[in-house]
Amino acid sequence: MAGKQGKNEDHPHRSDNRRQELMAAAAHLFNQRGYDATSMRDIAREAGMLAGSMYYHFPSKDDLIIATYEEGTRLIAEAVLKAISGIEDPWERLYLAAAAHMETLFGGNNFSILLCADISRTAPALRIRLVEKRDRYDALFMDLIEALPLPEDVDPTLIRLSLLGSLNWSSSWYRAGGQTPEQIGRFFVRLLKEGLEPQ
Repeated sequence: MAGKQGKNEDHPHRSDNRRQELMAAAAHLFNQRGYDATSMRDIAREAGMLAGSMYYHFPSKDDLIIATYEEGTRLIAEAVLKAISGIEDPWERLYLAAAAHMETLFGGNNFSILLCADISRTAPALRIRLVEKRDRYDALFMDLIEALPLPEDVDPTLIRLSLLGSLNWSSSWYRAGGQTPEQIGRFFVRLLKEGLEPQ
C-alpha cells in the first residue's frame, strides 16, 4: 500500500515536469517559426512525446500559447521587480527596470522574448487574451513612469508605449557582441530623460 501511495504522490510532479517541457518546446518553436506555423504535432515532436498525450496538459494550441506567453510575462516581471527592489529614486528605478527587461529578453529565456512577437494577426479571441497578459506586465512600467517628475503636458501612457516599443523592437536587430542588453535598456531611458529635460 505504501508503494502505491508513493507512486501516486510522484505522479503530479511528473505531470508538472511534462507540462513545463511542453511549454519550453512550444516557446522555442514559436520563436523560430511563429504561432501559426507551429503545429501541436511539431511541439510534441520537439518535446519527445506523442501528440495525443499533449491534450492531457493543454486542451488546445491556444491554451498552450497562452500558457507560454503567461510564463514569459511572469519571468520578466519577476526580474524587473527584483531589480528595483529597495530603490527609491524614480529615474534609477526606471533605468534598472529597463535593464532587467532587456537582460531577461536576451538572456536565453525563450518565454519572455515571446512578448516581442507580433500578435496583431492572431485570431481575435486569442489576441484579446494575450493582450490581457501583456497589459498586466505593462502596468508595472506604467507605475514606474507615473512616479517620474514629468512635465504636466506629458502623457505617461505615450511614454510607456514609446519606451516599451523601443525595448521590444530591439528583438529585431539585437546581436550579441555589441552593446549589452543592460546598456541598451539604460540608453533608451537616458534618451527619454534627456528628451524631457527643459531646453
